[in-house]
Amino acid sequence: MSAISRSETLAMLPRMSKLLFLACLVALLAGSASAFFLHSLVWATSLRVSQPWLLFLLPLAGFAVGWVYLRYGRQVEAGNNLLIDEIHDPTRIVPLRMVPLVLWGTVMSHLFGASVGREGTAVQMGGALADQVTHWLRLGNADRRILLMCGIAAGFASVFGTPLAGAVFALEVLAIGRMRYDALFPCLLAAIVADQVGLGWGVQHTHYAISQFPVLSAWTLLATLVAGALFGLTGKLFANSTHALSALIKRHVSYAPLRPLLGGVLLVAIVWSSGADRFIGLGIPTIVDAFTQPLPVYDFAAKLGLTVLSLASGFKGGEVTPLFFIGATLGNALSPLLHLPFSLLAGLGFVAVFAGAANTPLASTIMAMELFGSEVGIYAALACVASYTFSGHTGIYRSQRIAHGKHRPFPRGLKLSELAAWRRRQE
Repeated sequence: MSAISRSETLAMLPRMSKLLFLACLVALLAGSASAFFLHSLVWATSLRVSQPWLLFLLPLAGFAVGWVYLRYGRQVEAGNNLLIDEIHDPTRIVPLRMVPLVLWGTVMSHLFGASVGREGTAVQMGGALADQVTHWLRLGNADRRILLMCGIAAGFASVFGTPLAGAVFALEVLAIGRMRYDALFPCLLAAIVADQVGLGWGVQHTHYAISQFPVLSAWTLLATLVAGALFGLTGKLFANSTHALSALIKRHVSYAPLRPLLGGVLLVAIVWSSGADRFIGLGIPTIVDAFTQPLPVYDFAAKLGLTVLSLASGFKGGEVTPLFFIGATLGNALSPLLHLPFSLLAGLGFVAVFAGAANTPLASTIMAMELFGSEVGIYAALACVASYTFSGHTGIYRSQRIAHGKHRPFPRGLKLSELAAWRRRQE
């Protein structure tokens, strides 16, 4: 080793050691917060199932959450998009109040029957706690970006039990077509430690199994690509519908607490009149069933509609577990048409609809292998990349930047939220 290389290595060690230590600290905080959150969700879901009448209080719960966010949470209402913006363009520390607000708001949503997920909450808690560390230690913007990414990785990994996918998700979600490899080591360590911390606190993750893998052939590969394209279009429909309905509601209902109240009234009417209670909350039992038996072909559409309504009207939670539900049940419905096993297409849909909606094909492929085993790798990669391609330049995270367009060039750093205005200027 030359003297120059040796000096560069020695110069790197102090900063890298500091970042890895801080990544572990962030993981301890985020993993513990996620564990408390997941145990709270188990309690809330169990209580709601045993007391079905709680559903009728959903509008009042929505009003309460909306009022509290209007009064105390305006600075953190952007959620995951706030974290992405702060990583790209650091301006101010993410307020610590994001942690209790999003945790309480999400538990309220699940307790009373909104159709929302949990990833957004865990990621926001992880990012907000990570930013407190950067504030306490007065870190510069470069280190702050990395620790915020560590918080995202830790939150994602601990809530799903997928540390490798969590680390890659934190690198991949920031921009379409570009990853931040300078944060790879700290994010990987944060994700692994946070997952272990959650397990240490007694978190139990649902087990999903693909029972049958067909022999690779021209048909199975073609069918996988066709399914991936449909999964991508579904992810695009979900993202576009959520953003469009949210904008419509905000345009016609100016007082924020009224939005989830009115949305809650509509949700209660739909669920009560149609008996659609299996589409509220996380819907884990139905996801598990999608791997083992035929389900009604409309299940994915019902979950998509109720989740879009819940999120667009202002209920707190995440999009990812509902996307797992939508993808698994859509894959289940496609199985007879594509002549592939139920469990395989349910597993592919589980990750691929998320890949298209979040623009994270690599993280989704890795998640599939962590959840279902390495045998799914080829199928998952094809489905997730096809989904990513067919979902276009849209997504559930409006602050995502476009570093490299999927099909055509765009101005570097353009936000997804700015894309429509840019297109209008080009016409």
